[in-house]
Amino acid sequence: MRLLKIALGCLFLGACGGPEDAPEEQLRQWLATAQAAAESRDRSALMEMLSPGYTDARGNDREAVDKMLRYYFLRQEKVVLVSKIGNIAVRDGTAAEITLTVAMGGSGNGALGFSADAYHFELELEHNDDEWLLMAARWGELGQKIR
Repeated sequence: MRLLKIALGCLFLGACGGPEDAPEEQLRQWLATAQAAAESRDRSALMEMLSPGYTDARGNDREAVDKMLRYYFLRQEKVVLVSKIGNIAVRDGTAAEITLTVAMGGSGNGALGFSADAYHFELELEHNDDEWLLMAARWGELGQKIR
């Protein structure tokens, strides 16, 4: 279950703004759009945000993330995310690194009917064909080492 929440957090990204927006503003909009997709449990929209070559620090690829999201959304009737962006660094307009903290809550079939966790993420993105895509991610529970 925890890995599913992590995958959801890693996918906390969405479609970017128009080409006239500065890259940092595109990335902020991307994060906001992703939050809306996650909270509406729109797995397809979240998967479109991953690069075909996505891999994370724990060896997950696109297929593994898709399976985790499918499972998580089946178990959670409601998803709520609260995030705080730590830093957005854009390199040459084609690559970006984002650090953020995400508190995730869900209600569903658990013993208490809800669950909540908080994680720190380091995301790597690429700008390709007028959109930002998630290439890689590292994370750790708040207060623990990121890997």
